[in-house]
Amino acid sequence: MTAADPTRPVPAGESTSMARWRRYVAVGDSFTEGLWDPTPGDEDRCRGWADRLAEILDERRGGDFEYANLAVRGRLLRPILTEQVPAALRSEPDLVSVIGGGNDVLRPGSDVDLLADRLESTVARIRETGADVLISTGMDAAESPVIKLTRSKTAIFNSHIWSIARRHDAYVLDLWGMRFLKDWRMWSEDRIHLTPEGHRRMAQGALEALGLVPDDPEWDTPLPPPDAEAWADRFRQNAQWVREHAYPWVQRRVRKQSSGDSRVAKQPVPGAVRRSQD
Repeated sequence: MTAADPTRPVPAGESTSMARWRRYVAVGDSFTEGLWDPTPGDEDRCRGWADRLAEILDERRGGDFEYANLAVRGRLLRPILTEQVPAALRSEPDLVSVIGGGNDVLRPGSDVDLLADRLESTVARIRETGADVLISTGMDAAESPVIKLTRSKTAIFNSHIWSIARRHDAYVLDLWGMRFLKDWRMWSEDRIHLTPEGHRRMAQGALEALGLVPDDPEWDTPLPPPDAEAWADRFRQNAQWVREHAYPWVQRRVRKQSSGDSRVAKQPVPGAVRRSQD
C-alpha cells in the first residue's frame, strides 16, 4: 500500500493509473453481486461495480490479472465474514473488497457496534496475509421514505468504518459522500439496488478510493435536474413499487427468508476477467 493514508482522498499528483494488484476477490451481498446490472449477452448473470472494476484493473495490467466474486444477494455480514472471506483467502488474493452489513442494519434490533467488531477482526486477518482491503461506508438514505429510518445507525456504522480503515491501513469506498447516489435515476425500480449507470459510476469511485485515476473524472457529477414529466412518472410508479418490491421484501423478512437462499457465487474461483461491452 502507498504511504498515503488510504482512508482520505489521494492528493493531486499522488494517484496513478497503473494497478499493482494481480488477484482481486470481491465478497459481499447483492451490492457486490451486481443486481440490476445484467451482463450483455448473458441476462441471467449480474455484472455490477465489482466486475466493472475488475475489467478496468485487468485492462490496465494488460491481462495479467485474475478475479473472483463470491458475493451473494441477501447475505448478512456474519456469513460474508465466516464463509466468503475464508474461501477468498484460500486463493491468496492481493486485493479483497469486503462490503456488507447493509442487510443487517435494515433489521430491527441490529447492533452496529457488534457488526463493526466482527468486521474489524476480519479486516485485520486479511491484512495479516499482506493483501490490501477495500471496505465501504453505508449510503446516505436521507431521501428514501423507508430506509431513511436507519440513517442514524448507518452513520454510527460509518464512523466505525473510518476507524477500522485508519487502524488497519484499509481503503474506503465512501458511499455516504457520493453525490450521484442522491439521484433516484441511479436506482433500479426496486429502489434498493443501482442501475447499470449507477454501477458504472460506482466502479469509477472504487478506482479513486484505491488511489487510481478514474477513467471518468466526472463520475460523481450529478445529472441535470429531471423534467416535470419524469417526476410525474416517478410518483405514478410508487404504487407499483409497493406492490412488486416493498411488500415482497417485508414478507421475506417476516418469514426470515433471503432473496439469496439456494444461490451460489457467480464466480467462486479466481480466473480470467469476463469482458463486457457497455
